[in-house]
Amino acid sequence: MSGYIPINREKRSELLESVGIKLENIFDSIPDDIKLKNIENLNLPMEGMSESEIVEALSELAERNKRVDQYDSYLGAGFYDHYIPAVINHIIGRQEFLTSYTPYQAEMSQGTLQAIFEWQSYICRLTGLDVSNSSMYDGASAAAEALLLACRQTRKEKVWVSEGLNPEYIETIKTYFESGGLEVEIGKLNEQGTSAGTYPEGNDYAAFMIQSPNFFGIVEDQAELVETAHMNKAMAVVSADPISLGLLKKPGDYGVDIACGEAQPLGVPLNFGGPAVGYLAAKNRLLRKMPGRIAGLTKDSEGKQAIVLTIQAREQHIRREKATSNICTNQALLATAATIYLALNGKSGLKEVAEQSAAKAIYLEQALLATGYFEKVYDSPFFREFAIRLKDEINLTTNDLNNKLLEKEIIGGVALDDRIWLLAVTEKKSKEKMDQFVANVVNIILEEGSK
Repeated sequence: MSGYIPINREKRSELLESVGIKLENIFDSIPDDIKLKNIENLNLPMEGMSESEIVEALSELAERNKRVDQYDSYLGAGFYDHYIPAVINHIIGRQEFLTSYTPYQAEMSQGTLQAIFEWQSYICRLTGLDVSNSSMYDGASAAAEALLLACRQTRKEKVWVSEGLNPEYIETIKTYFESGGLEVEIGKLNEQGTSAGTYPEGNDYAAFMIQSPNFFGIVEDQAELVETAHMNKAMAVVSADPISLGLLKKPGDYGVDIACGEAQPLGVPLNFGGPAVGYLAAKNRLLRKMPGRIAGLTKDSEGKQAIVLTIQAREQHIRREKATSNICTNQALLATAATIYLALNGKSGLKEVAEQSAAKAIYLEQALLATGYFEKVYDSPFFREFAIRLKDEINLTTNDLNNKLLEKEIIGGVALDDRIWLLAVTEKKSKEKMDQFVANVVNIILEEGSK
């Protein structure tokens, strides 16, 4: 709820009229046939409410949301409940970060520009690539922009995208490409849940793209991606989880041309699904075709260190028809949170988070399989997340399980269909929590689901 704004009806009308608008005419642009004619249909209380009554009513509505700090959660599918050090909120709450927007005047924005520069530097170190931009809206827009970048570079109009990408990423890519008259081909996964051996051939593709770990948590073969893409004169694009890069080989080490992804796991809260922050990194030869902007380190006229915006190929800075993207805002506040998270953890800390997440996910999968009520969906190495199938003889669906678990203050995994469950585990989970989760699942099946 926003803070109190001290303005009465008379002052509001005076303010609107000063710009040629009357309060009663403010909604004139809305067609009459879609306006609500009868306010009683809204079921609003007709009597006025005091401030304390409004706060109480809104608080009751807010409490209907199920938060991960109140429940034991196993949700993943793109957003993950990693531990967020308390110092992050303290630092990003400082005025120079919390109120910052676009650093048009470099001399007035050194704090913001330094945060962007540090963010870019960390992303380059994580991905093993040469250059990173300031930040993207989220992992989905980053994936779409990465493919558009490949199309600009190769001057081709078709891309191949693995079915293993997050479904939201695929839908976003399709939306971007449809408006641009470009073609997206979606490739099926093999029996192991990866893209290996499924790539098409042909020199008309601008890029081949996979996600690793993919939507099902399975680690993909990036070496095969790069070999296939380059053999077909296309670019290799990978959407990679940044936590996994603390443990797994970097995309740049494989020869990947463009890496992108969702940086929410790096110290950004779940926020009920957003806002988030995406990243995009590429080889140096793609620098001038990248979307957004890039901060660089230099010296001023007095020889002092200075940070400035060096590349700004967006529509606010150059002619619209020459712009590489309509990405207008870098997610500076959230990117700063992610930067602080990386600085606090360092190389060894990030590796520890990744190792614990991977090990605990393996433990939970094995514990569920040991009950005899589940079976593997894919027999492949995975990171932090796995899909598991409820056996046919169990007279319950995955949605039934989730509903029953919610009654026990547990948020289950994503029900991909009636039988397949996608579960995520982070370093926050203790053995006791996971054992209790398995015990609750077994009790529900015994009480509700055995034929």
